[in-house]
Amino acid sequence: MSQATQDSVREDGVIASVSGPVVTARGLDARMNDVVYVGDEGLMGEVIEIEGDITTIQVYEETSGVGPGEPVESTGEPLTVDLGPGMMDAIYDGVQRPLDVLEEKMNSAFLDRGVDAPGIDLEKKWEFEPTVSVGDEVASGDVVGTVPETVTIEHKVMVPPDFEGGEVVAIEDGEFSVTETVAELDNGEEITMHQEWPVRQARPAAEKKTPREPLVSGQRILDGLFPIAKGGTAAIPGPFGSGKTVTQHQLAKWADADIVVYVGCGERGNEMTEVIEDFPELDDPKTGNPLMARTCLIANTSNMPVAARESCIYTGITIAEYYRDMGYDVALMADSTSRWAEAMREISSRLEEMPGEEGYPAYLAARLSEFYERAGYFTTVNGEEGSVSVIGAVSPPGGDFSEPVTQNTLRIVKTFWALDADLAERRHFPAINWNESYSLYQEQLDPWFVENVEDDWAEERQWAVDVLDEENELQEIVQLVGKDALPEDQQLTLEIARYLREAYLQQNAFHPTDTYCSPEKTYGILTAIHAFNDEAFKALEAGVPVEEIQAIEAAPRLNRIGVQEDWEAYIEDLKAEITEQLRELY
Repeated sequence: MSQATQDSVREDGVIASVSGPVVTARGLDARMNDVVYVGDEGLMGEVIEIEGDITTIQVYEETSGVGPGEPVESTGEPLTVDLGPGMMDAIYDGVQRPLDVLEEKMNSAFLDRGVDAPGIDLEKKWEFEPTVSVGDEVASGDVVGTVPETVTIEHKVMVPPDFEGGEVVAIEDGEFSVTETVAELDNGEEITMHQEWPVRQARPAAEKKTPREPLVSGQRILDGLFPIAKGGTAAIPGPFGSGKTVTQHQLAKWADADIVVYVGCGERGNEMTEVIEDFPELDDPKTGNPLMARTCLIANTSNMPVAARESCIYTGITIAEYYRDMGYDVALMADSTSRWAEAMREISSRLEEMPGEEGYPAYLAARLSEFYERAGYFTTVNGEEGSVSVIGAVSPPGGDFSEPVTQNTLRIVKTFWALDADLAERRHFPAINWNESYSLYQEQLDPWFVENVEDDWAEERQWAVDVLDEENELQEIVQLVGKDALPEDQQLTLEIARYLREAYLQQNAFHPTDTYCSPEKTYGILTAIHAFNDEAFKALEAGVPVEEIQAIEAAPRLNRIGVQEDWEAYIEDLKAEITEQLRELY
């Protein structure tokens, strides 16, 4: 929430009633979605309903001790975020209050009520380097200069979207705070490094385009079988303990996005602690700099006020859109959208609205759509190309994918990574069920893989999918009559599928080498298993018993490709060894 907005507080109302995070006020001159300050302590809230003289407010802080008759003040402005240099390597709560600044203010790790701070440091000086000169014409969204925000990110200072633009009459390099003017236009508009933007309003773009490039994650099952595009949307539903958060952490660490916005929405505090502790120590694989230098964290843990949980998703996507407008590829991780939906359900029930399925509000699907539709691959208003990829975790109670949040999410997203409790119990991680998951981006991304990895990428992937499908069908028979009752060719298919599961689909997030697997290595592992398949079936056709084929010493080495640093030489040696040992049998 912008500090600047607080100075324009106007006409008082008084509290009429308090019900948890929902407060009603009388005599308040306010509009829908205006930010207000509630009670003697000035708790931040947002107008969500107006009926006659009664204004309903959702309060973003704990309302214990607040009572009728206390004042309510309106700012006359919607909930906005502060945009400018300083957001990278920052940790915010759900309404963009920097947690480190609040801790210094209160000298405590626990937040007091009514304490506020601007989202970016308004006093800090930044080194501004102009990219336009006096006399140049600039329009809304154009870049006028750059600031080295972190060792990784060059922050581009843009003409705000609501400016008309015009001819630059004054601009110079030097050190400026975000509120000082860095450029003046002939129409009197003054450009600073600081912008404000309403969180519930999407930032403008020139064109939304079809994404053609994958968001490479370094996770074999995702890149190899179920890829997501830059500017795409994905959902990771799964029961508790199936690995949603670790998968999100892996994507945040290794996805080839320029910027990561990680929103911890109602999740456990220790999971956010893990992110905060790990990311500064990890190196960005692209630059070698700390991962936090390209990361913005929004921490709204399960013990924080429920209404702020509802706003944290919008805060995150607005920050992501701002960096997209600079031409960056941004990945937003929302963990988890179920907690966000539960916050909406609680507020809706306190408003006594007609409940929908399982008590969720009737507008659940509309709110989910509004959020996910802000993702995409865009041509920005300044002609740059940037993207926002949104990956939302869903926590269905009991792992029931038929519940409303999962079903409404599936209607919107184009990539579905279904986590499976049975796989997690068998210690198969990532526990993504390859029979239930899908990606609708495969066809539009295949040309990129063909151009940048190998010509037969799609054919190799389809071969793996076919083998896994056949294994799934054969498992039903195996459970009835046992594996030994199958024909030898089907027994061999089960063996090949086992190597696909163990060597290709499984991946160790905590191994220094196996934690990240490039598309080239992903393809290499698959070709090694395919080579074993081809040689094994040749031996079977030559009359070699399936038991002897399974017993060759080289085959188990397939499971160790993932942990090899010099994997190319390892794969070549392994293919030669497999071929030699199998051909010796006939």
